[in-house]
Amino acid sequence: MDYVTPKDVSAAMMNAAVTKSALSVKDLLIRGSLSGALLAISVTLAYAAVTQTKLALVGAFVFPVGFVIIVILGLELVTGSFALIPLAYFEKKISFATMLKNLFWVFTGNLFGSLLYAVFYWAAVSEMGTNAETGAIEKMIVAASERKTIGYSAHGGAGMMSAFVKAILCNWMVCMGVVMAMTSKSTLGKILAAGIPIFIFFALGYEHAVVNMFVIPAGMFFGAKVTIADWWMSNQLVVTLGNIVGGLLFTGVAIYYTFNTKNSPAIPQVPETT
Repeated sequence: MDYVTPKDVSAAMMNAAVTKSALSVKDLLIRGSLSGALLAISVTLAYAAVTQTKLALVGAFVFPVGFVIIVILGLELVTGSFALIPLAYFEKKISFATMLKNLFWVFTGNLFGSLLYAVFYWAAVSEMGTNAETGAIEKMIVAASERKTIGYSAHGGAGMMSAFVKAILCNWMVCMGVVMAMTSKSTLGKILAAGIPIFIFFALGYEHAVVNMFVIPAGMFFGAKVTIADWWMSNQLVVTLGNIVGGLLFTGVAIYYTFNTKNSPAIPQVPETT
């Protein structure tokens, strides 16, 4: 059977957390950078699908391709790590410093990869800045960049709370994709299981910290009226905090501690009757 039971998944979650925690800074940066770039590529692919078909659901359907590549290759995405790495700390398998070190370097790698692809994409589309014309995809990126920053700040605290809640809902689904991939032993099974929650979050327009590491600065490259302060203070920091809450509480803690074998009550034995 290809299927992995939830109890075995909870064990796999802890094994993954401990394994990830033992990675070197070099590996965290390399795998994190690849993940950031792959997710950014998926965003441009999804936006291409939306602009060509005028159907947002088509974009959401193709967006998970980058995520499943990340999962299958065992790369590092900090939003997924938010659900797993703290579990190892809670169970006293790693120190608090190790947890922070892991999350910091993966976040840094994701940021670097996202920005690198943003620069590459700008250079390719604008012909190194010599072509001022922007296509449909670039206009969509600019609009998203402004909507995700000054769009929230224009509504003050209510806007920030909206971004925070969207970030919680987003990483609830993203981390569900990480865990769902563990329910299958086959590549195809992992692709399908991981892709479903990612489709949900993108289709519903929730806020993902690593996606925003590409969309917002890329929009700035193409002329969005957004500053670096707008990017970090009106989106990146609050979305990252929301992603931590959503991924850790609603997926990591919830799934692990309900299915963790050592916490499961013994099944009473019913005497046989004749």
